[in-house]
Amino acid sequence: MTEEELRAMIGTRMPGGTRTLEKWWVSLVLDAMECTADDGAAHPTFVFLVATGSMGWTWDELFAVFSATDADGPMFGETDTVVHVPLLTGSTYTVTGEIVSAARKIGKKTGVFDIVGYRLDIHDAEGTLVASTTNSIVFPRREQAA
Repeated sequence: MTEEELRAMIGTRMPGGTRTLEKWWVSLVLDAMECTADDGAAHPTFVFLVATGSMGWTWDELFAVFSATDADGPMFGETDTVVHVPLLTGSTYTVTGEIVSAARKIGKKTGVFDIVGYRLDIHDAEGTLVASTTNSIVFPRREQAA
């Protein structure tokens, strides 16, 4: 992927999807995190899980959009989560998303890599934005020239 092709990806919409926060799933996740069930799906981790689980692409499909595979060693970068209204167990949410940034960098030790930012928005049944998570993925480009 050239640097020009990379920049052209900004604004690309993700297919999106829906997720219902089933009680059994919320309980399993909270148990795995060793959290109490007092807050249910209000735990902010659910924003990331719902958003990425319903972005409409698998991780492999997202990597492929940027001409990469898991064998290339993509890494999770930064995350910023904003919760306007806590998620509720039993509610169904719609996820929309898009690529919000894409930049090529050169590290002295790492060589060429791309940093891709994507935002996923979670909407309730009425269409109200209840939470967002903006994340980045670092794609090593060992074979790319700057």
